[in-house]
Amino acid sequence: MTPELFWLTLTVILTGLLWVPYVVNRCLVRGLSGALANPSRNDKPHAAWATRLMFAHDNAVENLIIFAPLILILSEIDYSTRWTVYASATYFWARVAHLVVYTLGLPVFRTLAFTVGFLAQAVLALAIFGVL
Repeated sequence: MTPELFWLTLTVILTGLLWVPYVVNRCLVRGLSGALANPSRNDKPHAAWATRLMFAHDNAVENLIIFAPLILILSEIDYSTRWTVYASATYFWARVAHLVVYTLGLPVFRTLAFTVGFLAQAVLALAIFGVL
């Protein structure tokens, strides 16, 4: 496994687990039967942090759709440099930071973490085209 695929795997696992805390919150707020029921306009709202975590999860999924193909393309063309490894690791840690600061409700830091992740994706795209 290349380092880039390793970071992709960690990113997929992180993204795949983000739903757990906000579903636990849903069970605590609405009870198990309420959490298992179909959504309704009359449902008790999640805690504010859980709502933000849901948005962070949505954002992680949306960005995984960009990150994963970049890594898979690099793997397919057998291209790996220190820059692609750094960018892959940076992307993962930017997503962790984004998750934490979004859940805590820190808007400026959320945007900074997102931007770092975007720049890491840009490095990967440039590498595919042989710029790096």
